[in-house]
Amino acid sequence: MASSSSSYNSPCAACKFLRRKCLPGCLFAPYFPPEEPQKFANVHKIFGASNVTKLLNELLPHQREDAVNSLAYEAEARVRDPVYGCVGAITFLQRQVQRLQKELDAANADLLRYACHDISSPPPPAFQPFAVSDGIYRQSSSSYSLPWADSSSEDINNGGGGGNL
Repeated sequence: MASSSSSYNSPCAACKFLRRKCLPGCLFAPYFPPEEPQKFANVHKIFGASNVTKLLNELLPHQREDAVNSLAYEAEARVRDPVYGCVGAITFLQRQVQRLQKELDAANADLLRYACHDISSPPPPAFQPFAVSDGIYRQSSSSYSLPWADSSSEDINNGGGGGNL
């Protein structure tokens, strides 16, 4: 559990937000500690305290922490991206993995091609991030873009999600 009953020091984040007294058997206290008020605020804004109470009461005690963590993650994602929520973040990450996989495949193909060709023939300039002159490797002036320096942005119609996760 996230914390023990916090009714001795201060009310849990849920009771504080709802402006009610935090009783010793408070359902929210173990999952919404007073140090994390925004966690409950987001969950309440998206799902409502009554629905969260019903959900937690229907679950077994050992399942509640995972459920609260899922609710908190989805609520934060919905606050950041009201349309897609965590699905937008997942889609963005899946597309990033696909792009990086294609880039890795291309790099492996280049390595294989270079290993099979005569070593004395230089690679094409577009794929040469370093040039050799006087026996010293120097960065060439070719326009080689790094994947993490890509400033292009996907619009929401291309499945980018539009979120800032």
